[in-house]
Amino acid sequence: MIGRDAIVAEIPRLRRYAQALTGDAARADDLVQDALERAMVKWLLWRSGSDLRAWLFAIMHNLFVNQVRAPQLVEFRADDDLPEQFARATQSDGLALRDLERAMAELSVEQREVILLIGLEEMSYAETARVLGVPQGTVMSRLSRARIRLSKLLEGQVGGASLKVVK
Repeated sequence: MIGRDAIVAEIPRLRRYAQALTGDAARADDLVQDALERAMVKWLLWRSGSDLRAWLFAIMHNLFVNQVRAPQLVEFRADDDLPEQFARATQSDGLALRDLERAMAELSVEQREVILLIGLEEMSYAETARVLGVPQGTVMSRLSRARIRLSKLLEGQVGGASLKVVK
């Protein structure tokens, strides 16, 4: 049986993923707390020998999806109001981070989740598929589309008005 230490060891990963999903430290902490609470309540549903990390991430994913679907108040943040832990020493790094944050926000929830689980959390396609409850091929196609869209967003090819050269 998995002990308390194994669950506690997953908390930093859960927090990092929740922070990336929500973009807000307080909301991320609430999401992690809700996920851990749900895991404790549903503990008897966990199958011994299965991947505890994937099970916890799946619980948190489902809670996040439910929160996204629920009506919420819109919170506006100033452009310069980046989380402290993401601040970098150089101005160009800060600008690149702001651009990445904005581009990630433009992705659909499904695309953002796949990018974060595979890129940030370094999960395999199979683990990501288990967390999201979708086939592995779906994970691969979402990741491919997300990478293309993110690249276009970062290059400025998506959205905004296109400018014409007038002679």
